[in-house]
Amino acid sequence: MKKLLALILACLMVFALCACEKTPVNPVEPQPGPAPDAKPIKVGFIYLHDENSTYDLNFLNAAKEACEAMGIQYINKVGIPEGNECFEAASELADNGCTIVFADSFGHEDYMIQAAREFPDVQFCHATGVKAHTENLPNYHNAFASIYEGRYLAGVAAGMKLNEMIEAGDIKEEEALIGYVGAYPYAEVISGYTSFFLGARSICPSATMKVQFTGTWYDESLEKEAANHLIEAGCVLISQHADSMGAPSACENAGVPDISYNGSTIDACPNTFIISSRINWAPYFKYIIECVQKGEPIAVDWTGTIATNSVELTDINTTVAAAGTAEKLTEVKAMLESGQIHVFDTNNFTVDGAKLESYKADVDFDTNYEPDTEVIKDGYFHESEFRSAPYFDLAIDGISILGE
Repeated sequence: MKKLLALILACLMVFALCACEKTPVNPVEPQPGPAPDAKPIKVGFIYLHDENSTYDLNFLNAAKEACEAMGIQYINKVGIPEGNECFEAASELADNGCTIVFADSFGHEDYMIQAAREFPDVQFCHATGVKAHTENLPNYHNAFASIYEGRYLAGVAAGMKLNEMIEAGDIKEEEALIGYVGAYPYAEVISGYTSFFLGARSICPSATMKVQFTGTWYDESLEKEAANHLIEAGCVLISQHADSMGAPSACENAGVPDISYNGSTIDACPNTFIISSRINWAPYFKYIIECVQKGEPIAVDWTGTIATNSVELTDINTTVAAAGTAEKLTEVKAMLESGQIHVFDTNNFTVDGAKLESYKADVDFDTNYEPDTEVIKDGYFHESEFRSAPYFDLAIDGISILGE
């Protein structure tokens, strides 16, 4: 019995030694954890106005959506003017541990660049800016989206409404006059109202447009006054690139169909609101957070598209929109995505009566606004392909400026 036990014990020892020397078939590599001194990601947001501005509210909602979905701490600073206050706000956010700082207004750019130089370990991201690709700062980035495609789609909805009004006998073909409330005569605004107009004219060929500038991004009284002026001038449908409820409320009071921007106004304007286009900033916010989490570089100049869900339309107000609008928008959207339609196809507009064969745009921004990049090729103006922020600044036929 003792010999049998000794033999069993010897066999077990041999088996154990063999098992120790054997290499696993699929070894599991150890995964490095975060460095003990790694800073937690925190994002600081700088806004020109507050939630009363449709423009800023769109950013506020996107920041909340992205950060809360990803479990990221964030800080909002609202009402920051386009001056040194922006640099101070950005510096305060950096000092408070923010690893990413984002600002939402064009005039914030120089102050964000100043902050990027001051805090090289913080990533500074800026909407609508134009200087990141020439500043070459590793921690400063611009972003925008191909919202001109969303504007074009909203214009298609406008054209459908104009045709419905013509067919019903409410207006004559030559009375298909669109009014547009614009903030400033900047490329961003010009690109927006031109793409909207081209979308409308693709459906209603007799459409023309009048534009009234307000000289401010946000002033409810001035925007309402501008909309009323356009209505008095014979405009039968109004859209806008301005940030308050001034124009939509003027339309609701006058019973004039309205297409807003940056969000639905159906609650306040149920009898006139048709649809709205907007940039959805949540995909970009998620992208920059993920880049920092992974230690990957953020794109210097990022352009969101329909494909990235960065360009969106709100739900259609079917009580005001023309019949068939939803189906038409689905059709045109698919053609934009496939490249069958280009918004600024040079066959679809003229400048001073002539087709555009060549045009140099001021893509590499300088204080003299000197054109530097040929943007007409393959039969269309390549908007937001050489830089994320718009640079379409042409005055095409069919659009006139009130008070010019």
